[in-house]
Amino acid sequence: MKKRKRFALVGVLVLSLVAVACGTPEAGNGSEGDWKPAKPIEMVAPGGAGGGLDTTARMIQTTMEKEKLLDKPMAVVNKTGGGGAVGWSYVVKQSGNPHTLFVVSPGMIFVPLNGQSKYNHQDFTPIAGVISDYGAFIVREDAKWKDMKELMEDLKKDPQSASIAGISAPGSMDHMMFVKAAHKAGVDVKRLKYVSMQDGGAMSALLGGHVDVYSADLAEATEQVRAGKARVLAITAEERLQGETISEFPTLKEQGIDDSFTVWRGIMGPPDLDPAVAKYYEHKIEEMLQTEEWKTQAEKLGWMDGLMSGKEFKKHMDKEYEIFGDLMEEAGLK
Repeated sequence: MKKRKRFALVGVLVLSLVAVACGTPEAGNGSEGDWKPAKPIEMVAPGGAGGGLDTTARMIQTTMEKEKLLDKPMAVVNKTGGGGAVGWSYVVKQSGNPHTLFVVSPGMIFVPLNGQSKYNHQDFTPIAGVISDYGAFIVREDAKWKDMKELMEDLKKDPQSASIAGISAPGSMDHMMFVKAAHKAGVDVKRLKYVSMQDGGAMSALLGGHVDVYSADLAEATEQVRAGKARVLAITAEERLQGETISEFPTLKEQGIDDSFTVWRGIMGPPDLDPAVAKYYEHKIEEMLQTEEWKTQAEKLGWMDGLMSGKEFKKHMDKEYEIFGDLMEEAGLK
């Protein structure tokens, strides 16, 4: 009888040790709110310096640091190429790693649809939607087009009459943003001349006279307009925005082109990320968006609050994947 009790006690101790060991791996134990980073966090920007993904990543890094929201430092790493596909391939290899995150935009929808990546949003762990931004179609200050209507009239006559630059790959966000507007304006979008500059040099190419139009993020446009070097023909918001300089930018709709385009950006993690880790970062994003530091900088850039939970963010991407799949097929880009 005593022997049986001794074995039972040993069994309980062994099971207890196993439970403790299984409940405390690096990525947490699956319950919410009990995980914290153990080493520096890598924030991957799958695009070139100065682009929207890079700007968003660095804004998050700066705000988290200034507001002391994280227990460990965050470092931004740029992985360029393939409209984001190079960065995604890197993150896939970090499966389950709780110290790797990356910024996503509509390129996460377009690039898999146009066949440039075998990975799509469903292969990663959604953390949170962060901002809503808008696109801008920019020309040099001395360009012959005074508004978007004039540019579209020329492109309807000859789709090759102007070169359109962007820092995304063909069939990805900057390209599709212009394609969508041109399609609504009656342009033969299959014949448009799109120049992909994934190294981030599109603005320099525009100002240097090497391309005619730059399909870009609103934040990048605003900086050059304030410097007197460029002019915005149209933005993709539903209505004019409030704020210094950006309130001067006309929308597509007020120029007779019934189109708009929201450039959302969010955060995702690698595949198989522990739910406790995802929830930790989701809460930190929520805290960050409430800080004065973030609000001040976001207002300067024309960013809107685009907060979505991980579940909401996934539903949003699922919906856009379906919508833009149909548009890309119609434009001959799928």
